[in-house]
Amino acid sequence: MSALVEQVRQAGVVGAGGAGFPCYAKITSAADVLIANGAECEPLLNKDQLVMQHFTEYMLEGMQLLMQQIGASRGVLAIKQKHQDSIAHLEPLLPANIELKIMPNVYPAGDEYELVYEVTGKRIPAGGLPKDVGVLVQNVETLVNVYHAAQGKPVTHTMLTVHGEVERPFTAWLPIGMSYANVIALAGAITCESPVIVEGGMMMGSIEYDFSTPITATTSGLLVLPQDSHVVVKKTEPEHVSKRIAKAACDQCTLCTEMCPRYLLGYPVQPHLVMRALLTTDEISETLSLHAQACCECNVCTLWACPEQLNPSDVCAATKRDLKVHGLWQSAEQLQAQTRPVHSMREYRGVPTSRLTRRLGLAQYDRKSAPWLDISEPPEHVAISLRSRMGSSPVSIVNIGDQVMVGDVIAEVSGDALGVPVHASISGTVCAIGERIEIQRNKV
Repeated sequence: MSALVEQVRQAGVVGAGGAGFPCYAKITSAADVLIANGAECEPLLNKDQLVMQHFTEYMLEGMQLLMQQIGASRGVLAIKQKHQDSIAHLEPLLPANIELKIMPNVYPAGDEYELVYEVTGKRIPAGGLPKDVGVLVQNVETLVNVYHAAQGKPVTHTMLTVHGEVERPFTAWLPIGMSYANVIALAGAITCESPVIVEGGMMMGSIEYDFSTPITATTSGLLVLPQDSHVVVKKTEPEHVSKRIAKAACDQCTLCTEMCPRYLLGYPVQPHLVMRALLTTDEISETLSLHAQACCECNVCTLWACPEQLNPSDVCAATKRDLKVHGLWQSAEQLQAQTRPVHSMREYRGVPTSRLTRRLGLAQYDRKSAPWLDISEPPEHVAISLRSRMGSSPVSIVNIGDQVMVGDVIAEVSGDALGVPVHASISGTVCAIGERIEIQRNKV
């Protein structure tokens, strides 16, 4: 293991784009191209833009470190065309071996399958990874964290946007473990009744009702919406309801498939056939259900394409779960054998971000920016989660009553298991240990 790989591991760097995969495990493979993902395709989020604008030097240094590590001769920074402020800021600062890739203003431009194809003209094999075509993709915040790791500084903060039904939307670099309530309080009053939180993006994020939940290293946004808003209603629709309505109302128009970004790239996913499987049984149903496996759950089918406002995305997600349970999961080789050429109409079927924002009922929020908010004073309390999105979860190595400083290791992964340690995000006293390690800031 190289020095940088070990530094990245010990610093607790995980993918800040949302997936949370341990970064050190991705940077051990050689690649020809490093893509820095700053496309930020989800509506209302602004954190990647401010990472690039406020931490430019660190991000570019992180790119150079990884390019050297993986042997890449080409570095590409992907940004949507609409982010002209970021483009203007970055253009004069780029070194000779890093170029800008201007992405179209469509959703999901930041998906790594889309990025790799747009930048290299190559498709990641179905069921495969970017490394299979000689590419490494990293979120721009992850690159900042890689640079800090090389300087001996662990991951203690995350960049996130707070938007929606709040007085003053903002984007800030905040200590991991702050509660949703304390983070949102920095935006002033909540401006609606019965608020809920969309954690992450409006398209692929999850609905959260518990405002005491802490932010993690993968939290990219807290978007406050009324409980009766269209996005929340669709995202919280029970599975049995989605399936029952689909059986009665799906007219097999195929728009869910024709607008599917992965289908347009030629991957073997056809949501309309998965919906049709709800009407069939036995072998026919199983055969149709197989068309769900390559779904990336981007929600274009549900929140954009379907004229009947059905929920193909949730049906595909449930079907993928069932395929695994019943031993029907296909190998990468089987999926790749079903891959078709890129659809001839792909470039004309991107989902314009501005129209998507209006379709989701978010235009009133989009008129407000989420500017940088400099937060210097640490919170009085944090609750740092020990649950890992990917890999093994770390185990506490501290006890109640212990004094810790910012950056101290408080939980570790055993042995050579895939995973990273967790660090204290504030200085204080360990006051509780369970699924979270709680730290109370010491009073001066």
